[in-house]
Amino acid sequence: MALPKDFDGFKGTLHQNEPPQSWPNPLKSLWLDAKDDWEAAHDLVDGLETPMANWVHAYLHRKEGDEWNADYWYRQAGQPYFEGPLEEEWTQLVHAVLN
Repeated sequence: MALPKDFDGFKGTLHQNEPPQSWPNPLKSLWLDAKDDWEAAHDLVDGLETPMANWVHAYLHRKEGDEWNADYWYRQAGQPYFEGPLEEEWTQLVHAVLN
């Protein structure tokens, strides 16, 4: 399955049992996070060294409540520490991966 064309297209896939294998790992990670599978979401980006994977990694640690670890990954991603709601950052991340 090709990448969704937009945010609504991405959200429309959340009824499926798993994300499409052809998607990049950061997008699959965000999909798994939306399905409340933090561990699997983390496993997909842990060890990747791209700015996008690092940003998703930072978000996941912030969601976990591990601010120190999140701060490290935000720095690795070249992103400021996100201060807004988790849902807002998740949406921003999905848009960033799709664009």
